[in-house]
Amino acid sequence: RKGKIDKDFAIIAVGGDGGTYDIGFQALSGMAERGHKVLYVCYDNEAYMNTGIQRSGATPLGAWTSTSYAGSAQAGKREGWRKDMVAIMAAHGSPYVAQSTVGHWRDYISKVQKALEADGPTFIAVLAPCWRGWRFKSEDVVEIAKLAVETNFWPLYEVDHGRWQFSGPQREPKPIEEFLKPQGRFAHFFRPGGEQLVETWREQVALKYKQLQARVEASKEIAIY
Repeated sequence: RKGKIDKDFAIIAVGGDGGTYDIGFQALSGMAERGHKVLYVCYDNEAYMNTGIQRSGATPLGAWTSTSYAGSAQAGKREGWRKDMVAIMAAHGSPYVAQSTVGHWRDYISKVQKALEADGPTFIAVLAPCWRGWRFKSEDVVEIAKLAVETNFWPLYEVDHGRWQFSGPQREPKPIEEFLKPQGRFAHFFRPGGEQLVETWREQVALKYKQLQARVEASKEIAIY
């Protein structure tokens, strides 16, 4: 009120997938619906990593967590694929939402800049592999993030004022096994009886990518909302 604060400043909120996909979604949805000019960044490691590796709405099908065991009784998380948070935020009419990873920093920086320039609530989901929760070597964090993109599990894209578009060249995807095998949370996929889980993943990744391609094609000339 005293005019001492520059009105042109950026508000950035950062949260994990548990707080974003699940226990904090009510507030996030309200922020988007009311049109607050806030950039919300979700660092998505696909579980509640700081409280004991419990499953979240971001945990993918079949993944081991401390609350979705892989054993004789069940084969990891069994309650469906995972929430598509970027699509959910796009459905709110946010002017800019996007998906990136910790292994693609140039892509991420570019998307942060676009989000901050947009007039309204914006959202970026950043895949952030957790070596402890995903059970792989800590030095492989960036490599795992890149494999998520290269296998089409986590394609890089953005929704800019209703226009869906890829944010990088589209190449023939690597086999999904290259993303799954290095991670201990999917070790049971490669034991006797786990073949169906691998096949289900292959089918789901291909389906989700085709759906994304359809959205990109459909919004080339006409915005979705």
